[in-house]
Amino acid sequence: MGLVDMRPPWDDYFMSMASLVSERATCQRLRVGAVLVRDRRILATGYNGAPKGLTHCLQLGCLRDELKVPEGERHELCRGVHAEQNAIIQCAVFGVSTRGATLYTTHFPCTICAKIIINAEVGEVVYGQDYPDDQSKKLLAEAGIKLRKWKPRAELGPPEKGV
Repeated sequence: MGLVDMRPPWDDYFMSMASLVSERATCQRLRVGAVLVRDRRILATGYNGAPKGLTHCLQLGCLRDELKVPEGERHELCRGVHAEQNAIIQCAVFGVSTRGATLYTTHFPCTICAKIIINAEVGEVVYGQDYPDDQSKKLLAEAGIKLRKWKPRAELGPPEKGV
């Protein structure tokens, strides 16, 4: 096996980064990471947690847990900013366009994130794990945003030549 064969495909590379970014998350329910990419260049990253400078949920506790809110529901009760939102916000803060970018995220976006992704004109979402939010899927599909569930190279078979 040559050195070229050992390099991860781009999807694996960026999804690995999204997973690494998720390790910074401060949500006690779910750790999510996101990486915004255009032309194989990273524009921004984000993870889920309390707004900048505020006390983390890991320290305060989780209102959604206390109220026994099921996953995928009542996002407005959450103190945290989602990973996808944080990546898009970072682009806004630093004046980087998200138009046509690809969002790599460890989990399928919720409805709130889907609406932000649509308005940010992100062109594609590559996600690792499903999330129970059917409305989100409908919105993203209606907006014409390409959706792909990531499959690691190990599940796809040997790499193609020249990738």
